[in-house]
Amino acid sequence: MQDPREHQLSMSVLMTPDMANFTGKVHGGELLSYLDKVAYACASRYAGRYVVTLSVDRVMFRQAIKVGELVTFLASINYTGNTSLEVGIKVVTEDIHTRVVRHTNSCYFTMVALDESGKPTRVPAFKPQTVVEKQRFEAAMLRRKLLHDQEAAHEAIKEKVRGFQFEENDSNATENK
Repeated sequence: MQDPREHQLSMSVLMTPDMANFTGKVHGGELLSYLDKVAYACASRYAGRYVVTLSVDRVMFRQAIKVGELVTFLASINYTGNTSLEVGIKVVTEDIHTRVVRHTNSCYFTMVALDESGKPTRVPAFKPQTVVEKQRFEAAMLRRKLLHDQEAAHEAIKEKVRGFQFEENDSNATENK
C-alpha cells in the first residue's frame, strides 16, 4: 500500500491584511498563488522531480475568505499520465474565533514533471488504493477526456472562423454603435 504522505499534502495559512482586495476580503489572486504552490509541492514531492503547471481546471470561488481566517489546502494526486499529474485541491476556511469551518474552493491542477534539461519526463504511476482514491482517479480520467474534447472543439471553431471574410472596417463599425 502507498504511503499517503507520498500523494497527499496539506498546508495552512493565516490570511493577513496584505492579502486583502479593495473590499477587505482575500484577493482571488492571492488564493490562486497559494493553490499553485500547493499543487507544485504535492506533485513535485510525488514525482521526485521539478514540475510546472500545465493547466488549472474549474477554480470556483464558492465563498469569500476574510482576513484573519485560517485557510487549509488539502491536496492529493488523483491521476498520473506518462509525464503529467492531476492534483486535486480542496480549500477549507476556518474562522479561528468561532471555529466555524467551511469549504470555500476546489480545483484541479495538471502539472508536468521535467528532467534536468527541462524536458518532460516520466512520473511514477499512481495506483489508487481506497474507494475515494479510485473515485478521484476515475473522475480525473473523465476530466481529461472532457479537456481533450474541448480542445478539439476549440480548434474546430478557430478553423471555421478562419474561413470568414470580413470587411476592413467591420470592427470599427460595430464598436461605434
